[in-house]
Amino acid sequence: MFHQKNTESLSARTSAEYDSVIKTCKDLFLKKTTDYGTAWRILRLSSITDQIFIKAQRIRTLEEKKISKVGEGIVSEYIGIVNYCAIAMMQLELSDNDKMELSAEEVEPLFDKKVAETRELMFAKNHDYGEAWRDMRISSLTDLILMKLLRVKQIEDNQGQTLASEGVKANYQDMLNYAVFALIKLS
Repeated sequence: MFHQKNTESLSARTSAEYDSVIKTCKDLFLKKTTDYGTAWRILRLSSITDQIFIKAQRIRTLEEKKISKVGEGIVSEYIGIVNYCAIAMMQLELSDNDKMELSAEEVEPLFDKKVAETRELMFAKNHDYGEAWRDMRISSLTDLILMKLLRVKQIEDNQGQTLASEGVKANYQDMLNYAVFALIKLS
């Protein structure tokens, strides 16, 4: 009984922390949508993958060098990873026939849908893995994101064909969740 209560309270804590991080990411995403529109609609999926790669590589460099010459730290980069993963998943669903420019009001429910699907996946995996991410180093989360990016790049280079692997969406979901975990640990 104690273990069940402890697991339930940890799950409730994860839920609250996850939602708080997503709120921060979504608020920034919607502000940038208001400022820039949905200019990201022009990006091919491979370009979005490369944007995520740049952010993850910068995090790794900052983790190793411990100094930022640009002034922005790793928190903003993890937020960018969350938002670019959501963008990638939206782009997967949107077609070239869909309009390029979407208002913040139109894009918000798409963002919410992708994050909700990803959050659901996180809770399923957390159940099976027992919230192992809480005992991981942030640098390991960064490395896992980079590994997932290399996988996605390979899948993209293979025109989406896989023999035994999950597709790009599952990898974007994992990267989004790893970035959220890192932001929770950094807060």
